[in-house]
Amino acid sequence: MALELWETLKESITVYTGLSPTTFFTVVALGLALYYVLSELFGPSPQAPYQRNRASEEEVQPLPPPVQLGEITEEELKSYDGTDSAKPLLMAIKAQIYDVSQSRMFYGPGGPYALFAGKDASRALAKMSFEDKDLTSDLTGLGVFEREALQDWEYKFMSKYVKVGTIKQTVPVTDESTASGTAEATEAIGGDVKPAEDAPSESEAAEPKEIPSVGEADKE
Repeated sequence: MALELWETLKESITVYTGLSPTTFFTVVALGLALYYVLSELFGPSPQAPYQRNRASEEEVQPLPPPVQLGEITEEELKSYDGTDSAKPLLMAIKAQIYDVSQSRMFYGPGGPYALFAGKDASRALAKMSFEDKDLTSDLTGLGVFEREALQDWEYKFMSKYVKVGTIKQTVPVTDESTASGTAEATEAIGGDVKPAEDAPSESEAAEPKEIPSVGEADKE
């Protein structure tokens, strides 16, 4: 049975290829050897995909969890503008500080909104302004539409980013001597002014003294 199949195969090879069975199998063996050699020379190595995946993992490192800062001043907030890669990227709206490190491509150095990083740029966001004079938290003089635009920005930040602190509000310190002097003057004006002990009262000054007559004066 096996011999019959082998004879049939040889006849089919000769009919369909015009080659003898020996020549046919030799050509097939050479083709396989050539394919193996070329794949070894120019084909990707089995470790190449693993190496590429490892390199991409090293480039894209996971972001550290946000760190709560509490209350900081606007001057301290400037150090979180993205220039120091070891620090988180922070931005404030209406004195509320948010960690925007996940959007470093927008708010980091070279990004379209990089000038807002490390600042409370509420006025600039409300006016959609990129001028230095508007990079402040001062909201005086804003219109209704500008305040609504700022509110939209605040909702966006509240839903997308983690709040990590607030900006410390600075209170102007007055001179103690000036304050005490003002308090004393206020007490003097608002309090009861005591009359001098030696001065005659109003009733005594108004009552006339009795003048003796001429006869009485002679008797004396």
